[in-house]
Amino acid sequence: MKSIEGNFDNSEVNNLLKKHFIELRTVSPEGSTHVLDIEGLKDPSIKFWSLWENNELVGCGALKFLEKKHGEFKSIRVADKFRKTGVGKKIIDHLIEEAKKLEVSKLSIETGAGNFFLPARKLFSKFGFKKCSPFAHYKNDPNSCYYSLDL
Repeated sequence: MKSIEGNFDNSEVNNLLKKHFIELRTVSPEGSTHVLDIEGLKDPSIKFWSLWENNELVGCGALKFLEKKHGEFKSIRVADKFRKTGVGKKIIDHLIEEAKKLEVSKLSIETGAGNFFLPARKLFSKFGFKKCSPFAHYKNDPNSCYYSLDL
């Protein structure tokens, strides 16, 4: 699997991120949606990667630096064609490896509490992420679940 950092101008990446943004906005109540749009992902505190297999976009993910050694996963998305094929695991593996290279020692993630987000919550648990209190700017919200992992 090949990864490309940035690459927001690629039409496939752009379309995947737009779909991700729109879909998450529709399945999360107002005030409980923390998905970043493309401009938000361009923030200097964020590193973003698209992942490719045989020149096909399989997914993407981002790492936001909350502190020097504390990162948050953002915008993890598997392209529809590759759902339920193990690509989600490959994206998380890639993000963890990149975090280690960048000397991040703690990873956190916020995801939804609803049924739509159940596959994501199960995947994070498989990687050893444990439930935690809200971190960074997040607050207690019945529509959100918070997880962290010490590397």
